[in-house]
Amino acid sequence: MNFDFSEEQQMVRDSIARFVQDDYDWDTRRAIVASDTGMSDKAWQTFAELGWLSIPFAEEDGGFGGDIVDTMVIMEEIGKGLVVEPYLPTVVLFGGLIARAGNEAQRNAWIPSIIEGSTSGAFAYLERQSRFEIADCLTQAKTAGDGWVLNGEKVVVFNGANCNQMIVLARTSGEQWDRDGLSLFVVAADAEGVNRVDYPMMDGQRVANITFTDVALNADSLLGEAGTAMATVEAMIQEATIALMAEAVGCMGTLNAKTLEYTKTREQFGVAIGSFQSLQHRMVDTMMAYEQAKSLLFKVVCEYKQDPASAAASIHALKVFIDKNAKLVYGEATQMHGGMGITDELDIGHYAKRLMMINTTFGDATYHRAQYIDKAYAA
Repeated sequence: MNFDFSEEQQMVRDSIARFVQDDYDWDTRRAIVASDTGMSDKAWQTFAELGWLSIPFAEEDGGFGGDIVDTMVIMEEIGKGLVVEPYLPTVVLFGGLIARAGNEAQRNAWIPSIIEGSTSGAFAYLERQSRFEIADCLTQAKTAGDGWVLNGEKVVVFNGANCNQMIVLARTSGEQWDRDGLSLFVVAADAEGVNRVDYPMMDGQRVANITFTDVALNADSLLGEAGTAMATVEAMIQEATIALMAEAVGCMGTLNAKTLEYTKTREQFGVAIGSFQSLQHRMVDTMMAYEQAKSLLFKVVCEYKQDPASAAASIHALKVFIDKNAKLVYGEATQMHGGMGITDELDIGHYAKRLMMINTTFGDATYHRAQYIDKAYAA
């Protein structure tokens, strides 16, 4: 099987790597995270100008026509640079749902504006009581004339504070846990009745809790057919999970590289600590953990590209495996750097924090292990 990237994919990889090296160094990122919005509009426009925002979308919608491999390439490089701009929530989630569930008019209305960088999106689906169960939804949308009225609350909405448009998962029929009866709505962030409370996560990402109080929506705000959103959302979360795992692999690779370089320069007893055999063994373990995670990521991407439905169990396994291996990588990186490895001034601890947050996004290892067992050993 050929694991070589195409010329276009390699060009994208190189362009993002150059951007991180030249325009997104550690001090720049720290300043962005400390800003009021927690992201850089200038960097986001650079993403648009270089065409990165167009890559996953179909050519007929104005995009590059990329697939899950292209998304993996982008997200791995984003992970290497700890980029905080909202590529996952805007392009992968918001844009992906528009592409999957939207009609032609909705795709024409939103996808070009995502590509040009003027639309910043979010996907509001989690609730306080739901944890990782998407179907556990109390937010309701009820018909009102030709439109809808939305009431409820969503929590931990990635890019919820900065987005100007969001897609909200709401119940239009059925009971709290029913898989049927869920619908998707496009809601303007500044619509009357929308209230956002934003806060930073420990990894520097900004999220928001959002309440909807009698928010009036027109008929065109509904994505797809009412009551049938669950399958679309699950498929989208699977793709987003693969993208997130690519980011994790990028973080792990950079942690290994930085730790290896540090062990070559940090001296103790008059020699570099990298010459100590015990540390060499530990570095080999972290390198193996990274290579194993990357290999499994490639395997899952190949499966998903051939048949997304059949890759579900492998995606759950990937999430569990990267959770385990990421803990080893960031744990050893922190230990080998010593006390300075957890200081705010050094980036090592921030890579560790990002990996911790990735491990709980879209379900932690315990959740995905149970899901894997259900799917892999289903009768």
